Amino acid sequence: MTDSGQAAARTLRVGMVGHGFMGAAHSHAWRNAHRFFELPATPQLTAVAGRDAQRVAEAAERQGWLSTETDWRRLVERDDIDLIDICTPGDTHREIALAALEAGKHVLCEKPLANTVAEAEEMADAARRASERGQIAMCGFTYRRVPAVSLARRFVDEGRLGEIRHVRAQYLQDWLSDANAPLTWRLDKSRAGSGSLGDIGAHIIDMAQWVAGSRIEGLSAVLRTFVTERPVGGEFVGLGGAGSADGPKGPVSVDDAAAFTARFAGGALGVFEATRFALGRKNSLRLEVNGSLGSVAFDFEDMNSLQYYDGADDAEAQGFRRIIVTEAVHPYTGNWWPSGHGLGYEHSFTHQVADLVRAIGAGAQPHPSFDDALQVQRVLAAVEASAADRAAWHEVQG
Repeated sequence: MTDSGQAAARTLRVGMVGHGFMGAAHSHAWRNAHRFFELPATPQLTAVAGRDAQRVAEAAERQGWLSTETDWRRLVERDDIDLIDICTPGDTHREIALAALEAGKHVLCEKPLANTVAEAEEMADAARRASERGQIAMCGFTYRRVPAVSLARRFVDEGRLGEIRHVRAQYLQDWLSDANAPLTWRLDKSRAGSGSLGDIGAHIIDMAQWVAGSRIEGLSAVLRTFVTERPVGGEFVGLGGAGSADGPKGPVSVDDAAAFTARFAGGALGVFEATRFALGRKNSLRLEVNGSLGSVAFDFEDMNSLQYYDGADDAEAQGFRRIIVTEAVHPYTGNWWPSGHGLGYEHSFTHQVADLVRAIGAGAQPHPSFDDALQVQRVLAAVEASAADRAAWHEVQG
């Protein structure tokens, strides 16, 4: 192999579609993963695509991309791109992912995988076929890669919790509590698929199943929309902002809150809640798993710690202990700072990139795969079906 060929082999050339909130987080990860993790290839921020030429050019300059496209199809067609990273609304995931896989690219797709089970099934089928050609496809459920969450999974795998009996998961935000927050794509079912259910509920479904090591097989659910119309127009910056109470309004076509009880295949009972109306809760993603021997509890608003209860402790010493998850022996943390120096939201995206690049180098399927994400999509569909059926019990299909 020539020197130039060896250099190309050590570079993973990334093309990203979308450059907003998620695009910025992904860009940060692509820029930094190889600086902290030993990887078989160095990610190169080759090109980013966005519909508005000026805005995508500004994003490229700010986020470190080498070139831009205003049509994602041109990005997929380029010979100097190895991987397509999809950071767009859910209604575009299927078309972009299928085209990228057909073009021989690896794919990283933001969650939820699609807006419907049928779309997700088509994407998972395409990913399985692509894997036979050596391509990798992964869905971005990044909260799995928060070190404390990965440690909770390790404790379950090691048998420290014994038989899992209860799984309690919440994702609580409040950025839509103001009825004058403007109407955006996240509140349009045709683009987002669902509201709090798909946006944040998908995260706790994936996390709960992954940590517990068991899938949801049936559930009973309710959905609620508290504010049925919102101001139209104005720029929506991040997760917040306010519109005009006196201006024109449009309908909200998604749920504001979701709640459901579930039965896991392993026999555990699950309780889930996702809302963007929990006033005072900014990004409180909570998980508690109770077993026959112990328990773990996590809250993202205290993301560098894990609460652990060991049922074998003496009665006089029993109680939840707070583990500060910053030691080199903990998942991912040995690649960062000295003991006690915490990590932030952005680090889980860097861990995602590190795991993905290593998997591509090894020719191994990373998780969550498109099949894993399809199963989450089936749970989302069962929640919607149950809610439409007045909370009747619905089995998760597939």
